[in-house]
Amino acid sequence: MSRLAALTALLGLVACGTPEQQPPPVPAPATSTTTSAPAAPTWVVGAHPLPLRPDGYGRIEPTPPVLRDRSLPTRDLLPPPADGRYASTVAPVPADVLAGSTWQPACPVKASDLRYLTMSFWGFDGRAHTGEMLVNASVAEDVTRVFGQLYAAKFPIEEMRVTAPAELDAPPTGDGNNTSAFVCRPVRGQQNWSAHAYGLAIDLNPFCNPYTKDDLVLPELASAYLDRSWRRPGMVEAGDATVRDFAAIGWSWGGAWHSPTDRMHFTATGG
Repeated sequence: MSRLAALTALLGLVACGTPEQQPPPVPAPATSTTTSAPAAPTWVVGAHPLPLRPDGYGRIEPTPPVLRDRSLPTRDLLPPPADGRYASTVAPVPADVLAGSTWQPACPVKASDLRYLTMSFWGFDGRAHTGEMLVNASVAEDVTRVFGQLYAAKFPIEEMRVTAPAELDAPPTGDGNNTSAFVCRPVRGQQNWSAHAYGLAIDLNPFCNPYTKDDLVLPELASAYLDRSWRRPGMVEAGDATVRDFAAIGWSWGGAWHSPTDRMHFTATGG
């Protein structure tokens, strides 16, 4: 056999053999033709300082659309109730809590006459949370009972924490909504101590229940909530269950006042 014939035969044998197994091709990543829904509008509280008025308050501006029917989520500072049931505690004020509050020796109430409360509340996000509050010892049990009733009614509260000293001097942003009691400060526009300075008053959902006097609205961006005919969650109205619950422990509501009208304000002293 010639060399050419032998080479031809060898190639024929190779061609007729079992082909080598090749790995399957890797499919190209699937591409989606759908688009995700746009993110819900968000608002960062305290991020937008307002120009000042001559009286030191922020300029009154229209309510941003995202805050006209306010339902911002709550950031947990304390563990939420484990079983979803209302829970509360009453204790002397821990040293670190007192140091982070507005209390100072010049305040009209002794630190030993304040109590530190923790209380469950429902957020505007539909979840149960745990808040904190400083109140006068003489009203501590009554306050926990009222907030238990608010919890049972699923009355929403955005935030409940102890007011920090820096907040008293911070530039106004007009968008706060913290429910709080003890704040060592005078009455707005006056020199005498507020009932808050004794731990005998609570401001409930301030943005949803603004303070008004003449052309002043506080918080300064809450003008949309002056329309009380548009009922939104977190609002307090004359004769409603929230007003009745506080009245049952002998507290009055600032929303019944005429000048100022302090819709957020509940007080054990009448002022």
